[in-house]
Amino acid sequence: MGVTRILVIKLSSLGDVVHTMPAVQDMRRALPDAQIDWVVEEAFAPLVARCEGVHRVIPCALRRWRKSFWTTGTRIEWQAFRQNLRLEAYVAVIDLHGLTKSAVVARLARLAAGGKRYAMANATDGSSYEAPTRWLADVALPMERHVHAVQRSRQLCAGVFGYAEGFLEEYGLVAGVNRSLFAINNVANKNIVLVMSSSRADKLWPTGHWQALAVRLIEAGYALQLVHGNDAEEAACHALAQAVRCAVLPRLGLDALTDALAACDGCIGVDSGVSHIAVALGLRHVQIYNFDTAWRTGPQGAGLDGRPRQVSVFARPAPTVDAVWQAWLTVQRETLP
Repeated sequence: MGVTRILVIKLSSLGDVVHTMPAVQDMRRALPDAQIDWVVEEAFAPLVARCEGVHRVIPCALRRWRKSFWTTGTRIEWQAFRQNLRLEAYVAVIDLHGLTKSAVVARLARLAAGGKRYAMANATDGSSYEAPTRWLADVALPMERHVHAVQRSRQLCAGVFGYAEGFLEEYGLVAGVNRSLFAINNVANKNIVLVMSSSRADKLWPTGHWQALAVRLIEAGYALQLVHGNDAEEAACHALAQAVRCAVLPRLGLDALTDALAACDGCIGVDSGVSHIAVALGLRHVQIYNFDTAWRTGPQGAGLDGRPRQVSVFARPAPTVDAVWQAWLTVQRETLP
């Protein structure tokens, strides 16, 4: 039997890319001969390269190209991307993104004899969707309206190949363990990463809440590590570190950040891509929500051993310090050997 070549299209953003990884693991188990390639925005390619079962990562730069589409450099890069995309012929091209731009990428991909392009036939609650994705596909599969982001991708892939949706949720995110960046790196299982930042200001937790939580964690014996991705986030981390004893890690690329997270005992953070990486790594984790959207993007609780280790906390206008602290204590108890 020949190789089943599959192309997955999930371009961005960081959390959405992470949420797609379990669908890849499902296909690996259902189709042992599968060769799975993935088209993704260049910024997230290093993370996709760490996803088990991904044969070839095909980076693109649609976000950057649209800002300079008229330039010679962009045209050259676009042609190189098209050539790279069409190196293989696929039996299935699966648009898991659901937008016009991903549908166009799917149309550019090369099909094997009898191959088809697949997409979602409808929007799902709380997720972006554009009609051309179903018009440009060969087969559009109906989706449950109210579905978690992880399950949406898993359901579409299961529908494409007709296998049952009975696999354990696994992300297959491969990481090293790097404690070398930590201020306190000789105390086993005592480093906690705090993820204070998000691309949306309305997802942030109040600064005073972070300070009060940090005091409780320090008193409990944890060393706190703060991560950031831009100058404003770094400034917020240093402000907290000046108020309480925290370490601000250097700005890290996705590879180094993933390895640093993998070395931690746990993570507490707002709804952000970094928090979702912590979920994928199976860390004990509390995710903070100011909106009732945890049902769609939040951690679903169980690690690879089936024991709950990740929870979300939601309240308006924001969860209290005590609510987050109690959630952390609950996760800590649930994950004790």
